[in-house]
Amino acid sequence: MLRSARIFLAFFLVLLASCGAPSGSIGAASLPPTSASAAPASPPAKAADPLTVSIDNFTFSPKTLIVPVGAKVTFVNHDDIPHTVMSTEKKFKSGTLDTDDSYSFQFTEPGTYPYFCTIHAHMTGEIIVKKGE
Repeated sequence: MLRSARIFLAFFLVLLASCGAPSGSIGAASLPPTSASAAPASPPAKAADPLTVSIDNFTFSPKTLIVPVGAKVTFVNHDDIPHTVMSTEKKFKSGTLDTDDSYSFQFTEPGTYPYFCTIHAHMTGEIIVKKGE
């Protein structure tokens, strides 16, 4: 009886091991063939929007953004805590932006627009608006 239990256990372990065997070995014959063309194509990587400023890890990114006159810039908060965006000249001011909230402002005049977060004053950036960019 002990011998037949050992044989059964050995058979079971071989069977179990073959279930996870790589393609082409015992246990894989019943699997359908795979093809690279059968997999759905992944979309191409999307570049960051050149008119978006991300707020993440207590920083504005990019810190300096150069845009043409008439550009609409969107600030998006990716932090887990609220932030604001306010021009030092008070030309624009967002409300409090929670996680994934955004604020947009259209720049109609050329110039340099420094801004900061009113909650975290060390967070600064600037928008440079140029004619014909």
